[in-house]
Amino acid sequence: MTSGSDPISALAVLGDESRRRLLDFVRRARRPVTREEASAAIGISRKLAAFHLDKLVASGLLQSRHGGHGPRRVGRAPKVYEPTPHTLSLSLPPRRHELLASLLTEALTAQKQGENAQEAALRVAGERGEAVGTEARADDIVATLESLGFEPADEGAGRTVLHNCPFHPVAAQAPDLICGMNHAFLCGYLAASGHPETTAVLTPQPGICCVELHTDR
Repeated sequence: MTSGSDPISALAVLGDESRRRLLDFVRRARRPVTREEASAAIGISRKLAAFHLDKLVASGLLQSRHGGHGPRRVGRAPKVYEPTPHTLSLSLPPRRHELLASLLTEALTAQKQGENAQEAALRVAGERGEAVGTEARADDIVATLESLGFEPADEGAGRTVLHNCPFHPVAAQAPDLICGMNHAFLCGYLAASGHPETTAVLTPQPGICCVELHTDR
């Protein structure tokens, strides 16, 4: 899911059949749906429907607001539910193809005079890494890399191996470009996150990320 929702938790919420049916009904309605409509559609009580609908909202699968369709009644507008604009996507190990696509698109549309396509891609990746580093400046490196899907592991002697490549299998098809962008992204992140003692080093190896981190201790 492209929002901050955890896709594994969202899928766990759908382990309940009533929630799956409610989600399907809301998605097919093509308009905001009230609790009364949802409960009638799948044959459960309004109270139980409200409980399940709010669980779907909490998991990021639906969104809610007070409004609705039809004539306005006296008093507060009813709570209505509709699908979120996000896509639920689960990949194990994690993949960040949406990030890669965003970087490549920006590189193509923001290419500077005198830059070739690869130079633009490396620059944009570095700038995006800097933006992430600035936002996560107070955060732990490992926690940030985990959130990005790199699966970092401390191998001792100041060496951190990234056991997952979020850009695989695209990286395997164009390693010079994608691994270079990955390296530029991580260099930008480290530079902006306030960790000058840690550097990103290109060390291509099969089965893991092409970059590892070296920390002076």
